[in-house]
Amino acid sequence: MGRTLLLLYSTACYVGFFATFVYAIGFVGCVGVPKCVDTGVAVSTSHAIFVDMLLLGAFAVQHSIMARRWFKRWWTRIIPQAAERSTYVIIATLLLALLMWQWQPIPADVWNIQGADARIAFDALFALGWVVILSGTFMIDHFDLFGLRQGWLAFRRREYTHPPFTTAGFYRYTRNPLMLGFIIAFWATPTMTVGHLLFAAASTAYILVGVMLEEHDHAYWLGARYLAYKRRTSMIIPMPPRAAPEGQVAAEDATE
Repeated sequence: MGRTLLLLYSTACYVGFFATFVYAIGFVGCVGVPKCVDTGVAVSTSHAIFVDMLLLGAFAVQHSIMARRWFKRWWTRIIPQAAERSTYVIIATLLLALLMWQWQPIPADVWNIQGADARIAFDALFALGWVVILSGTFMIDHFDLFGLRQGWLAFRRREYTHPPFTTAGFYRYTRNPLMLGFIIAFWATPTMTVGHLLFAAASTAYILVGVMLEEHDHAYWLGARYLAYKRRTSMIIPMPPRAAPEGQVAAEDATE
């Protein structure tokens, strides 16, 4: 019964995440949803900035703290190891849902592009960003990333193992394609309001900080192999991989 409940919990967390993720696309792009980054009851600019930064800060703090090794060691003394990732996902999902629900718009335009072709180009770039995000998760392990694999392995009474390190697909050209996708999606809009600019700028700043924290953890777990990958691959902006010196290649091969 415990294993079945754990699997149901992981499944429910994943379904909740995915529904919220889909809604977030509409929230950022202001398409197909009742409330988006640019809609809602207008309040004073100072009040809106205070509330919005509080919401963004709560989401960022949760992501940063719950992803750290020291927190996971403490947290898994309280909850089952197999539920750790799903719990992280559902708390992040609830905070994202709260952010979208309580977001305060600041409707003044920063830019508003009128040309039909230019607007189509921005919309296409916006869609591309979300495609990069979603496809990038499958290039590593989508179901592990969002907790479902841990619940399934526990249900099968199989020991959890981390997915193998991969540099396939987008990861050959950038170490953080998911973050690249978010940055594209947040900034690619033909109509940029002050509220949307606040959302995009604050999210991008957190992404850059979060990437540094995450890469520090990757280096801890993967050691020299990740450091070599880091030296030859761009952090965010896609670029052809840099060639490693011949002696370094030999050393990397010896560690695999």
